[in-house]
Amino acid sequence: MGKTSDLTAVQKTIIDTLHKEGKTQKVIAKEAGSSQSSVSKHINRQAKGRKKCGRKKCTSSRDNRTLQRIVTTNPFKNVGEIHKEWTAAGVSASRTTTRRLMKDMGFRCRIPCVKPLLNKKQRKKRLAWAKDKKDWTDAEWSKVMFSDESKFCISFGNQGPRVWRKSGEAQNPRCMRSSVKFPPSVMVWGAMSSAGVGPLCFLRSRVNAAVYQEVLEHFMLPAADQLYGDADFTFQQDLAPAHSAKTTSTWFKDHGIPVLDWPANSPDLNPIENLWGIVKRRMQYARPNNAEELKTTIRATWALITPEQCHRLIESMPRRITAVIEAKGAPTKY
Repeated sequence: MGKTSDLTAVQKTIIDTLHKEGKTQKVIAKEAGSSQSSVSKHINRQAKGRKKCGRKKCTSSRDNRTLQRIVTTNPFKNVGEIHKEWTAAGVSASRTTTRRLMKDMGFRCRIPCVKPLLNKKQRKKRLAWAKDKKDWTDAEWSKVMFSDESKFCISFGNQGPRVWRKSGEAQNPRCMRSSVKFPPSVMVWGAMSSAGVGPLCFLRSRVNAAVYQEVLEHFMLPAADQLYGDADFTFQQDLAPAHSAKTTSTWFKDHGIPVLDWPANSPDLNPIENLWGIVKRRMQYARPNNAEELKTTIRATWALITPEQCHRLIESMPRRITAVIEAKGAPTKY
């Protein structure tokens, strides 16, 4: 043991007692079971009346508890707002100290997860659905074609990626990121199964029942032929108005395609939501200049999705269902 801080309370007591008795440091070290240098440092520290090194803390334990209560009460406040409220309570500390103490307490600034707001009736239906499907096997889930729409924008996020630059290069075009007030965006429909993904459909107008049925006719049916061939499958869709319209239900009956019953507001149960997330993360550093370039980038990224990735996502269905049951129908992390 080469540091005074390594000494236990018992060792320190032994050292103090033997030192008062006039024992040598060599004898004390042997009796205390520590190194002679540790004994020497402890004796010198006691002689100088110095208990600890370092700058004295500017906040007390009570101040720290106040800070933790402020952060816990409203975790969506920024550091400036938290510091202002903390100092208003009579604490004298800098903003840097506030940030450091928050980190020491284990708080980290992260992008919040988004979960749908569910009422009691919706939770009950989700729970009933999960219990009904909890015994489904991987083979049964592999027969389901999952579908969904997703919106893609040219600007991904508010801040975007950071840039490495030297002093004076702030206005260098190479180091600047393009920005527009109303960034172009596209709405995309896609489908997936354990065998892979189907063709994408870029929606040009607001999706009503008629438009959705055209998507089914020209994109879903070819996707089914590509992914299932002549084998039977079940189609999954959420409860959007165009999906649950009577004419859409008639379309499925006329084509002999069974539709999986689906609980409302349940994106956490649909693995294609995770697939959209994979595509958007891969496009994070893409720089499309217009809607057409954005579509090209989406197609290219979608084409890189492998059947193995799709299979792994659909294999997660039993875990998703178990999570919903354990949460009693509440939203889960997926």
